[in-house]
Amino acid sequence: MTGVTIEQLKGRIGEEIGVSDWLLVDQEMIDKFADATGDHQFIHVNPEMAKMTPFGGTIAHGFLTLSLMARFQLSIPGLAPSDIRMGLNYGGNKVRFLTPVRSGSRVRGRFKLLELEEKHPGQFQQTIEYTLEIEGVEKPALVAEWITQLFV
Repeated sequence: MTGVTIEQLKGRIGEEIGVSDWLLVDQEMIDKFADATGDHQFIHVNPEMAKMTPFGGTIAHGFLTLSLMARFQLSIPGLAPSDIRMGLNYGGNKVRFLTPVRSGSRVRGRFKLLELEEKHPGQFQQTIEYTLEIEGVEKPALVAEWITQLFV
């Protein structure tokens, strides 16, 4: 659904809007995130020490998996209406990290439109459910409700 307007998107409340392609979360991505955030906990960046944990190797930072939402959102036609001038992150209602993402796993984002409400003339508040799935794993890596302000 490309070129969807905000009015058309209102008719999709409660529906899944789209699913991204799979993305490899490898050690290089994890290490770059550690460098960007300063979070060098061994479970993320030291494969030898991480082998001694119940995970058997390194895992992605929870905030790395949450941050992939922005990348995946951009790949979903119809999630951001074509008639908006600008969108801003507003915050989250909840974020739950349910399953660690092991280095070398492939993940994808699944998006459901929960709410779309006009707060002021030309300003809408969109709430989406973001689920990060791990290929071959039944339980998702995370589930989040995320709020964005959209300006038309």
